[in-house]
Amino acid sequence: MDTPAELDALVPDWLAVPDVAEALGVDVVKVRSLLRERQLLSTRRGERNVVSVPADFVVDGAIVKGLPGLITLLSDSGYDDEAALRWMFTPDDSLPGTPVQALRENRGTEVKRRAQALAF
Repeated sequence: MDTPAELDALVPDWLAVPDVAEALGVDVVKVRSLLRERQLLSTRRGERNVVSVPADFVVDGAIVKGLPGLITLLSDSGYDDEAALRWMFTPDDSLPGTPVQALRENRGTEVKRRAQALAF
């Protein structure tokens, strides 16, 4: 199944698993492990159904601080991977920006507070 156009429109850049491995300085097996452990989220994209991770999840050779915890919060609130990605990349004027931008700018507390509120 291809990624919906809406998700592609929200996420500016994607990385294939080998590119994530290079960005993190690890091997492909480690990236697949991070995906299984839900430290990162991915979706399949394009004609070849390539496993892809949003490029914004990696900064300065590391996973964005707070991302694994946010993934857990959204999952606990009933969000599947696609819905979680959509939520993380949808602009929120009250943040401002997107939840992922806020995480990248070290404003994770407010993002997590909003994610927790989704469960109620």
